[in-house]
Amino acid sequence: MYKKLLTLSLFLLFAGYGCAADSSDVDRIIQAQGQLILQNQQKINELQSDVDTLRGQLEETKHQLNQTIERQKMILQQMTNGIGFSANPSAANDSSDSTSSIDAAPSSSNLSRWSASGNDKTDYNFIMQYINDDKQSDDVIVAFQNYLKAYPKTNYRANVNYWLGQLCYKKGKKDDASFYYATVVKDFPSSPKAADSLYKVGVILLDKGDKKNAKAVFQQIVNKYVKDKKTVDLANKKLASL
Repeated sequence: MYKKLLTLSLFLLFAGYGCAADSSDVDRIIQAQGQLILQNQQKINELQSDVDTLRGQLEETKHQLNQTIERQKMILQQMTNGIGFSANPSAANDSSDSTSSIDAAPSSSNLSRWSASGNDKTDYNFIMQYINDDKQSDDVIVAFQNYLKAYPKTNYRANVNYWLGQLCYKKGKKDDASFYYATVVKDFPSSPKAADSLYKVGVILLDKGDKKNAKAVFQQIVNKYVKDKKTVDLANKKLASL
């Protein structure tokens, strides 16, 4: 009897130790799972923060794109409706140069550090030295943009906008090119660059597949710039092909 009681006591004692050991293992497992859940939650929070940041950047990009599109629509509407092209010819005394290219040889210098000297004619001629230097076309664009800021009333505004249109078109920035060409037509209708600028707008519209509005632009050239026979002939050829 005594042996049986001793055996039973030992069994209960070891059973108790076993339960205690099992309980300790369960606690560790639960604690480890809790830590894992907290780590995963932290990662989820970080990912959500990244998503919110990207969403904000996307919204800003969409806003800027919509502004650009609306600006182009307004310009196109003005052109196709003939609005604004009969403005006061304030640029009648614009200095003119070739409507296609400049034969001046580009210098080996660069324009990256150019700044206005205070003499609009000198600065205009200086920048024009690099108009055919493809390696510095970005610098020429920046220089002419800064030129317009430095000399808002210069007589070279029509020319500068025209050349900005040429440079942007050459680089494939057709929306920017259209904006500069349209500025010449709208703000400087008496400029020697006006007819060619309007023609280039029509070409850009054709590039985009907008034949209807391109046709309207080419017809405006024929009607409005009768004296510019070269551009009128080009416009008539486009009209005949549409």
